[in-house]
Amino acid sequence: MEQQAYALVQAYTAIGIGLIIGLGAIGACIGIGIMGSKFLESAARQPELVPMLQGRMFLLAGLIDAAFLIGVALAMFFGIANPLLSILKGLAH
Repeated sequence: MEQQAYALVQAYTAIGIGLIIGLGAIGACIGIGIMGSKFLESAARQPELVPMLQGRMFLLAGLIDAAFLIGVALAMFFGIANPLLSILKGLAH
């Protein structure tokens, strides 16, 4: 019975990790793609603003990637040191 609970928690954790990383990657890719297309549109309309817009674009790209990497770090935390398994251990005794 206890092994089934561990296996179930690990299975749900693996599904959660896949969702966190997968959806985060999709969101970051879509966000950077939209931002890049808008940057190219604005650069074509007003070429004199390219240096200012380029700096802001790279800042936003870093923030978008940072949000994704925070999700990856959280997913790896649950993958390596799953706190839910220690809760199960405490409930079993």
